[in-house]
Amino acid sequence: MPAIEVGRVCVIIAGRRAGKKCVIVDLIDDKFVLVTGPKELNGVKRRRMNIKHLEPLDKKVEIEKGADDAKVLEAIRQAGLEEFMKEEVKPELPVPPSLGAYL
Repeated sequence: MPAIEVGRVCVIIAGRRAGKKCVIVDLIDDKFVLVTGPKELNGVKRRRMNIKHLEPLDKKVEIEKGADDAKVLEAIRQAGLEEFMKEEVKPELPVPPSLGAYL
């Protein structure tokens, strides 16, 4: 099971969209993929993204390579992942020991 593949659901871990979930739509090269939320579902626009900024999840939707947002949304609904995709993941940041006394 490859981690980075078309249809794989991922969490964005870097940038202003960090914590949002997306679906890989196309593999551009060995460092970049095309992802979408789709925007009407969770606000993630279709865009190119570095794979280092993604955390693949164990969920996958059945889509064709290069599928448009409507087909991705339909596949998400068929897989029953609509509410799952809307949820944001809040990363837990470690508290440095020096700040532990202040919290």
